[in-house]
Amino acid sequence: MDAFSAYPIKKHVKLLNRFPSIREFRPSDSRQAGWILYGLHISPGSLDDLSFLLGEPVFPLTGWTVGPYEVLLMRGELTPEVVQLCDALALDCASLENIPNLYEPGLALFDMDSTAIQIECIDEIAKLAGVGEQVAEVTERAMRGELDFEESLRQRVATLKGTDVSVLEQVRDNIPYMAGMKPLTASLQARGWKVAIASGGFTWFSDKLKEDLSLAYAESNQLVIENGKLTGEVAGSVVDAQRKADILRDLADRYELMPGNTVAVGDGANDLVMMSAAGLGIAYHAKPKVQQAAQVAIRHADLGGVLCVLSASLLPQRLSW
Repeated sequence: MDAFSAYPIKKHVKLLNRFPSIREFRPSDSRQAGWILYGLHISPGSLDDLSFLLGEPVFPLTGWTVGPYEVLLMRGELTPEVVQLCDALALDCASLENIPNLYEPGLALFDMDSTAIQIECIDEIAKLAGVGEQVAEVTERAMRGELDFEESLRQRVATLKGTDVSVLEQVRDNIPYMAGMKPLTASLQARGWKVAIASGGFTWFSDKLKEDLSLAYAESNQLVIENGKLTGEVAGSVVDAQRKADILRDLADRYELMPGNTVAVGDGANDLVMMSAAGLGIAYHAKPKVQQAAQVAIRHADLGGVLCVLSASLLPQRLSW
């Protein structure tokens, strides 16, 4: 794995200057907190806007930074109205319920396509094979939960019959990681967490992520190749929604982890069962159906937002002023 830095989690004077009241925070004050607000920059004006729109004061109890992100611990309950207003301000928020403990070993299980990496690999293969538009339409419908995942996958793979293996190599060698994935992985591993991939994509790509990021585990689907070309088939059973959830439970058992100290991150309908099986399910730039069902939805931050959410478990001892 190429060396890359973990996100530091620390107090920062710039927040103290911007929000002087947080100097008064004491560990016991955390009992008043119900949610966090986070983003690359949080201005006092943003909190003024929230206060005006809600008709009541909104102010932070304390704050800290996670790499480039600012995180504020907020008083009260995170209501749907607050979520909507934060979204309008291009800020993310999360309830403090069910947040796993970074002080203890844990597991973070990621979907691959459009979550850990920026692309849908099958769509990229299809573009190079000349059937991109046809496959992308089916992918989008499957992600929205409009089609059975296994049926849609086999249908898409069938259109790739005869594609040369060099196309797979081209896509694999140019995989764009999702912003924040590498430092997030390093941050979790530095705290003794296991990081893994459970994907409805293909081993050609998940194996590369496993090697690049020194992941504990990666499982996805095996494309059948004969004489250097795709046959249009998938070998064995498909990694579907239920299999993803089973992978999470199997890994938690293997590493003797408490179920509550597991996180699942995904963006599509095929990730919902996995997310429900985890201690905390996080929707990342996800389809509306997935955002609505998830315990936490990251709408604006990159994957560093996952660590912003988990960093709240470090309260109150380490982050008081």
